[in-house]
Amino acid sequence: MAKKKSTPEDTVSKIKTLRRQEISVDTLTEGIFKGDKALLAKAITLLESTQPAHFEKANAVVEKCLSRPVESIRLGITGVPGVGKSSFIETLGTTLTGLGKKVAVLAVDPSSSLSKGSILGDKTRMQTLSNDPNAFIRPSPSGSSLGGVAQKTRESIMLCEAAGYDVILVETVGVGQSEVAVHSMVDFFLLLKLSGAGDELQGIKRGIMEMADAIAINKADGSNVEKAKLAVTEFQRALHLYPPKQNGWTPKVMKCSATENTGIREIWAMVEDFARQNKENGFFEKNRKNQNKNWFLQTVDDHLKQFFHQKPAFIKVQNELLKDIEQNKVSPFYAAKILLDKITKEL
Repeated sequence: MAKKKSTPEDTVSKIKTLRRQEISVDTLTEGIFKGDKALLAKAITLLESTQPAHFEKANAVVEKCLSRPVESIRLGITGVPGVGKSSFIETLGTTLTGLGKKVAVLAVDPSSSLSKGSILGDKTRMQTLSNDPNAFIRPSPSGSSLGGVAQKTRESIMLCEAAGYDVILVETVGVGQSEVAVHSMVDFFLLLKLSGAGDELQGIKRGIMEMADAIAINKADGSNVEKAKLAVTEFQRALHLYPPKQNGWTPKVMKCSATENTGIREIWAMVEDFARQNKENGFFEKNRKNQNKNWFLQTVDDHLKQFFHQKPAFIKVQNELLKDIEQNKVSPFYAAKILLDKITKEL
């Protein structure tokens, strides 16, 4: 008798059950290696937890997953709110699963200031992809991360790769420093733009294009087709103002429509060309190694900050200095020096 295929409803039910259970590191790891979505979701939840016990278990899972050989492409997708990131990702994702790929989407939502949870909930906006057995969608709250990328996104990428997902799509909030954050953890960085929205020049001023490996003019459909063609020309001209990339890649500008599913396959073909070229010249692996080094340094900074802010002596001196700053007895800059000097002497 053929084994019954797991449905999205089965996965949701299993996730709810697992939330109330303590699961061993080995069980989690084995489940991830088998592509169990519920156990993968459970492991990512542990990663995002602030409880010390969960932190240790999550780290153990990540370490085991690092030993798993992977062949993947990490694609970062960013753009201002309203540019159609979720629609684009759903169309791209379903196109890729149709080509036999396994796709993981790490969609980082803005956080509620009250509940700290995700506000937008990308799963509700990617219904078709959510029901695809070869896709995994994980909306995560951005929390206090200014980059618009959840603090554990890098680890989540590795868990998804260990689960057999060969294309990892990372969607960012699209605000402030989110572009810099996602650029530091992916292989290919795609910037989505709208034609006729008045943000062409703004994109140039912000310098996002210097980081982009490609620009896609989305919503190139209906009466917007001619505007999209014009936008492609404008962005192509603007790209010539930027210095060549170290990897030798020449950024492309393309147009697409997520709703009409046009230009999506061409964009993916370009991503594959990029990966092929960068693997041949050795930059692909070099870039990942540099990202791991930066990941280490950032993690050290995070742990140092956490370490000091948990020290009673640090909190006491900090509160005293905050009162002095409020009363203009000391400048914020000098107060920071006083705080660090006092704490380092006690270490």
